[in-house]
Amino acid sequence: MKFNDTALLICDLQNDFLHPDGAYGRAGLANPDIATLPDRLLPAVDAIRAGGGRIIATQFTLVPDSGGPLISPHLQKLRPFLDVGDFAPGAWGQQTVDALLPVDFAVEKIAYSAFYMTRLEWLLRRLGLARLVVCGIVTNGGVASTVRDAQVRDFAVTLLEDGCAAFDLATHATAIAALRGVCEVVTIGEFLEAI
Repeated sequence: MKFNDTALLICDLQNDFLHPDGAYGRAGLANPDIATLPDRLLPAVDAIRAGGGRIIATQFTLVPDSGGPLISPHLQKLRPFLDVGDFAPGAWGQQTVDALLPVDFAVEKIAYSAFYMTRLEWLLRRLGLARLVVCGIVTNGGVASTVRDAQVRDFAVTLLEDGCAAFDLATHATAIAALRGVCEVVTIGEFLEAI
């Protein structure tokens, strides 16, 4: 199948989220369902790449400042362990996990949605990409916000249900159920079978 108009959008599968030495791992917030996402996604990555599609990774970013990273108040309250160097631009922790490299483009983001104050929409339009296959973390946060923003911008969106994860299964399931009315939702296996 041809994917000339398609991008696999990998949301926030970064070392600081997934790697044991990353910010979340050091804080004891490792999650086995999240940790296995890269390996589960590799067949979809390979299929889209083989069909001429693009691989775009979003990178949650904390902008450094002299007093520490600039963190929104709600995130600071939720994740008080985030500190200098975590998710810093160009740092190892901000980078997409090795298993999913190389990506064609990386887009830094500072909020849940990958469209909010980023170059993502410009990049997609410039490349002629009208269809997004979305995966990553967390289902109820960055993934859901990005999917909804893509839909209102008239992108065709397919969400890989088992290509996403949240910090608990109930939250993931609730988010997936809410997104079924917004976009096409399929498993990785169903996506590969369809192509």
